[in-house]
Amino acid sequence: MTNQPFENYIPVLRSNNIKKSKIDLSNLVYVNPLKIKDKQFLRKGDILITASTGSIKVIGKNASCKKDYDAAFGAFCKVVRPKNIDKNYLKHMFQSPQYFGYIQNIVNGANINNIKNEHINNFKIPLPSLKTQQCIAGILDDAAALRDKTAQLLEEYDLLEQSIFLEMFGDPVINPKSWKTLKLKKITSKIGSGSTPRGGKESYHKEGISLVRSLNIHDNKFKLKDLAFIDENQANKLKNVALEEKDVLINITGASVARCAIIPNEILPARVNQHVSILRCKQDIVNPTFLLHLIISPNCKTKLLGVGSSNAATRESITKAQLKTFEVMTPPIELQSQFAKKIKLIEQQKELAIQELKESEDLFNCLLQKAFKGELV
Repeated sequence: MTNQPFENYIPVLRSNNIKKSKIDLSNLVYVNPLKIKDKQFLRKGDILITASTGSIKVIGKNASCKKDYDAAFGAFCKVVRPKNIDKNYLKHMFQSPQYFGYIQNIVNGANINNIKNEHINNFKIPLPSLKTQQCIAGILDDAAALRDKTAQLLEEYDLLEQSIFLEMFGDPVINPKSWKTLKLKKITSKIGSGSTPRGGKESYHKEGISLVRSLNIHDNKFKLKDLAFIDENQANKLKNVALEEKDVLINITGASVARCAIIPNEILPARVNQHVSILRCKQDIVNPTFLLHLIISPNCKTKLLGVGSSNAATRESITKAQLKTFEVMTPPIELQSQFAKKIKLIEQQKELAIQELKESEDLFNCLLQKAFKGELV
């Protein structure tokens, strides 16, 4: 097995190739097809399931194959192949609360982090007539299409923002317009990260002062889910990393290194832990929105990830010293401000789309819940 696509070798899909209930063909490994049995090739309608990983949270996640693949599946995955059942009906069954509840009961009851063939074999599927199956699948397909269309719109908004950035400023690594470049330490008034309060997760509170962690920071997006809170005493020990409006935050350790977002005002007052660094802009030199989009631009991201991966063999990280000396182009602040105004208008439209996406996801999940309780048709 190899990470390189040698001539005539075929890809092997593993658990990391199942993302958001879809097949992701990035980060593949390859194997000599002579070592693969015919039944191991993935076919349209197959359900690829994560059978074993290091985390029980992703056990049982799955995706349906939309076509035949000239690819096999790895040892830590299982495949369910439809027989005498509508393929789309089965696909939705494996995304239902009933299925994930069944898997969770197995994992919790047996205290295991893998599922076996018998676990899948013993999963009971309601089996109405083929006509009813097709009717249910059609309703769920329509609801899923509505959800996916809205999600696609959000992706297009992100691409539009990238396009506007490149049109106005050019690639930030190549710098084709020869803008002046400065080190981050010259355009920021603060670069720094915090720490985790003594006691770790056990010391967090249900409310209080926000503690921002790397899981909250995504590119141009701040996720409120699992936001931690600390009390005044804990916050005072982290007063040197108190967040301010328009602070740019960047993850500096772990798999999410170099993800970047601007702090939303609604979570202030707040602090950051040791996995997140504050980049506080000198706003007469650099606009926070401009700096954010510079950092998350594809080539700049690659450059930053290169900095991170050079620091350790087992864990990616970016040090404070590396951030300070990282050079960025600095066009005239007036031009940066014009860019920020354009982005603000797009972000307003994105907020509407985000709400639409939530509503369409709620609708789909409601229909999914009813479908396999016999309440949909």
